[in-house]
This record gives sequence, structure tokens and C-alpha cells, in this order.
Amino acid sequence: MQLAIDTSTDTAGLAIVQDGEILTELTWRCQKNHSVELMPRLSQLLKQTKLELKSISYIIVARGPGSFNGLRVGISTAKALAFSLEIPLVGISTLEAEAYQHAETGLPVCPIFSAGRSEIATAIYQRKNSQWYRITAEHITTVEALCSKLTAKTIFCGQLTPAIASQLKAKLGERAIIPPPASRLRRASFLAELGLKRLKAGDFDQPATLQPMYLRRPAITKPKRTTWIARTGSDIKRGRGAN
Repeated sequence: MQLAIDTSTDTAGLAIVQDGEILTELTWRCQKNHSVELMPRLSQLLKQTKLELKSISYIIVARGPGSFNGLRVGISTAKALAFSLEIPLVGISTLEAEAYQHAETGLPVCPIFSAGRSEIATAIYQRKNSQWYRITAEHITTVEALCSKLTAKTIFCGQLTPAIASQLKAKLGERAIIPPPASRLRRASFLAELGLKRLKAGDFDQPATLQPMYLRRPAITKPKRTTWIARTGSDIKRGRGAN
């Protein structure tokens, strides 16, 4: 029995799967509340299916790219469960999980997440001859640069804002296939399916070394240097300090 955990973005997901069958699945808009909502939601699913945590044999977690804090919550929870239950752990690219639900079309699938600064996080995947391939690795780019490299009809999914969708249509025309929002909703059951493929191949991650995939580290602002003034009697002494 597999437990899939996805807290990569403001949309979170959980799924419990056994023998390829979805026992229960939940997708919800958590905003920035991953840390306070994840475990209660998991408890809710276990209660609904009358299962206990010890029934879980494998943990599959989305490892990004995505929200810095969201990924930390999901991966730390997955690690803790894998350690305590002494079960295998697998980390899967969130972009790959996003794309996988469109695999059966046979077309290239290009998931897109906003990366800020007018940039996007993306990759390209495709099913060929019954095999699922990553054609282009996860990377940061712009919509314009991405479109300049695409020549085939491509399915776009992920966080497609109206502005991004308009750009894709303007630059690619009929080569840009954009499914309706309901079919672009990322589901943890597809994450579980991808993880199970790796597990069957004997490929899994070590809880101690699995790390989130950020693509870009969060910006850290250095303290600003300011001038301070110390008064002693009638004297004024100037120096340098840090806020």
C-alpha cells in the first residue's frame, strides 16, 4: 500500500493506493497552511478507509520544484514517516507528476509553474512506444524562450495563468494545446503511480539524503549597513552598524 504526499504548491494532495487501485484521494487548496493542514487531512483519509499508518508499505512524495516552505513540510513529513515505519521512500519531480496525467495522449507534455521574475519552471515529458520519457530536464526559463524551441504540437498544463496561456497561444497557435482547468488539476494518485514504477524497479531514495528540488534558492536579503550616532556630552561620534 502506497501513500503519496504532495505539498509542492498552494494546491496540496494525498492519495492512498493499493495494487494500482485508488483507495482514497484528496486534493485541496491549502494556500500557505501546509504545516497545519497536512497531518489532519492524512488522519481524515486513514479514518475514512479504516486504515492505520502501519498499513502503509511505501511513501511517495513530490520533491519539487514548488513552494519553498510547502516542499519542506511535505518532504520532512515523508521522511519522518519513512523513518518511523521503516519503509522505502521515493521522491518524484512535481513537474513530472503534473505531466503524467496527460501521458496517454502520446504528445509532448510541458508542465509550467510560475517562478517569479517573469520566469517559469518547466520540463518536457512524452510517452513513446509505451515508455515514459523525460525529454527536457526541469529548468528555469521564460515563455518566450520556451516557445522558440518548440516545433511539435504540445500539451501545456500546470499553473497556467491567463497571461501565460495567452502568450503560448499567441506564439504557438494551434501547436499549443491547453486543457480546461479541471483536467489540469494535479492529483496525488498520478504521483503514486510514478513512484510505484520506481519501487518495482528497486529504485528508491534514502530518507537521510532526499532533498527538495528548488531550481532556484530563495532570495536572502543581507542586512543593510546604516550610520549610527552616539552622543557623549557635547561630542558626536559617528560609526557604522548593521540593522
